[in-house]
Amino acid sequence: MKSLHLILGDQLSESISSLAGYEPNQGIVLICEVLEETTYVEHHKKKIAFLFSAMRHFANSLIEKGYRVEYTKLNDPNNTGSIRTEVQRILEKFRLSKVIVTHPGEFRLLQEIKRWENDFGIHIEIRTDQRFLCRPDEFLEWSKGKKTLRMENFYRYMRKKYSILMSGNNPIGGQWNYDVQNRKSPKSELKIPEPYSAKVDEVTHEVLKLIDKEFSSHFGDLEPFYFAVTREQALESFSMFVSSRLHNFGDYQDAMIEGEPWMYHSHIGFYLNCGLLLPLECVKAVEEAYAAGIVPLNSAEGFIRQIIGWREYMRGIYWMKMPEYKRLNFFGVSHKLPDFYWTGKTKMNCLKQCILDTKKNAYAHHIQRLMVLGNFALLFGVDPKYVNDWFLSVYADAYEWVELPNVSGMVLFADGGFLASKPYAASGSYINKMSDYCKNCSYKVHKKAGPEACPFNYLYWNFLDRNREKLESNFRVNMMYMNYDRMSKDKKNNIYEDSIRFIGELGDGKVV
Repeated sequence: MKSLHLILGDQLSESISSLAGYEPNQGIVLICEVLEETTYVEHHKKKIAFLFSAMRHFANSLIEKGYRVEYTKLNDPNNTGSIRTEVQRILEKFRLSKVIVTHPGEFRLLQEIKRWENDFGIHIEIRTDQRFLCRPDEFLEWSKGKKTLRMENFYRYMRKKYSILMSGNNPIGGQWNYDVQNRKSPKSELKIPEPYSAKVDEVTHEVLKLIDKEFSSHFGDLEPFYFAVTREQALESFSMFVSSRLHNFGDYQDAMIEGEPWMYHSHIGFYLNCGLLLPLECVKAVEEAYAAGIVPLNSAEGFIRQIIGWREYMRGIYWMKMPEYKRLNFFGVSHKLPDFYWTGKTKMNCLKQCILDTKKNAYAHHIQRLMVLGNFALLFGVDPKYVNDWFLSVYADAYEWVELPNVSGMVLFADGGFLASKPYAASGSYINKMSDYCKNCSYKVHKKAGPEACPFNYLYWNFLDRNREKLESNFRVNMMYMNYDRMSKDKKNNIYEDSIRFIGELGDGKVV
């Protein structure tokens, strides 16, 4: 039986399950660039360029190793424009009778692929994605009988399962989590290492020309382009992180500095999420760096928690709760995303910096996403659909399985607390503590009321006030209501009036 081995754009690993058992005389590998996948949301130019270049390099490496690869470029004259129609075209061209594919990362694609068996009249074999460390069915089993699903408990389960940073049944160092040591503010002079930058070769250069021509209207800067696009480059990038950035990652992983978008972060989400790197190999390397005395425990643990904790937990929640998770809107909010999320034209310097960093790099680190960009959307009351579409389109590491639970569950509390125990809402004081953004802002972070006051200050209290019925019983938020109730009537009126004024000015198209 001749088979079509389909490789999706985020499955660029030679160890991917869809290639297991491949025989050149019995199979064709299909990798395709299609317009539908670049435009269902209008992805960042740099994101499309990164994935197309990585896909082309991966295809070339397979061909060199003897695989029969059918690769469809976006501008090929016979390109039919969607994964479905490309699969159909190749099936007919080579008279293949079976499709083998690894479980896709997005619900919409899984539903599409499941329809092919009836539509094409052939067998579709969907294999487990073994790059992840917890299967969806295993996550469901872990969740049984639990009143609440908290990442910390799942993280401990994963640490034990893979014996990571463990001494027998106990965590090395005596604690599971060193997050309290990972919140230093960037008040001292920090020397941030230069980030990894790959050389642009002929393949990438051809892709950049294609993207510049075909996606000129999409958000984001195409160049400079510096992403790793091969496994070798991705490994080099990760090695550079371990040797030059990981030591300080723990202390400053929540810090933000104007003009320093990369900070001490690893920037390997790009490569993990498309398959150029594998999670367990990265976790083991960091564990070994700690054992060798190269990095402190809080840095090693903080990194490992992001990989085997948050990353796997988000994927588990996604597959557990889809498709209804995408429609959740706990606060019933309906504002559209402000235009400045696309232009950066705002007087709020924290938002301006994070948006311009995103525009330039197709990247912002997790605190910029959560506590600045996401925090404003939460306080302002943006419909989760618009926020999810934006996050999915602008970040090169964003796929729905990781983006949706992070945004709807953690950033917007749109699931009412299924994922997070409280909304991650904050006033300007948090941003001031964790960044230097406020010193160059048009607003004054220490002012609580009036046109010069930081909008985060009054929008924060306004958010709590208008959602009191839904949040007051939350034990992690109740203290803030006690603080609000101690405010004078005049102060509460100022909060309301400043919020209404700001929302009105934004709605009128003013730069705020």
